Amino acid sequence: IVDGDVSAEVIATDLKGIIKEGEELADLHEQIVVKVPMIRDGVKALKYFSDKGIRTNCTLVFSPGQALLAAKAGATYVSPFLGRLDDISSDGLNLIAEIRLIYDNYDFQTQILAASIRHTMHVIDCAKLGADVMTGPLSSIEGLLKHPLTDIGLEKFLADYKKGN
Repeated sequence: IVDGDVSAEVIATDLKGIIKEGEELADLHEQIVVKVPMIRDGVKALKYFSDKGIRTNCTLVFSPGQALLAAKAGATYVSPFLGRLDDISSDGLNLIAEIRLIYDNYDFQTQILAASIRHTMHVIDCAKLGADVMTGPLSSIEGLLKHPLTDIGLEKFLADYKKGN
């Protein structure tokens, strides 16, 4: 129904199961990106899928080291969960910055998918830090539209228009 990539998550946590489920998901549609957890067998599966030309999204990433492993294994996307880090008093945005630095240092093609976005400033900050993609609630995106000076300006334009008619 949508344009672009759609992540479909495997449930298995063993290599054989991840590969089986991932291949089944990838066969559903060309837009499917197989979502694989950041675990030992998940990293092995990322490499397998990468070698087979199956696109992947490595999920549940909470450290630069995990993001490095995902990129080395050929993940298409890496999903650092910055909001969940913020929830436990860690700096999720710093994780995005560290991953961007590492990926730029080594020219990794893995895209950073900022996950667990909580609010509009997360969207702005992730964009400034170089995240390639984000996923979050619609409210955080709609918040990008809002600014009090826009509202005041529009009100003034409409008032001026009514005066002229």
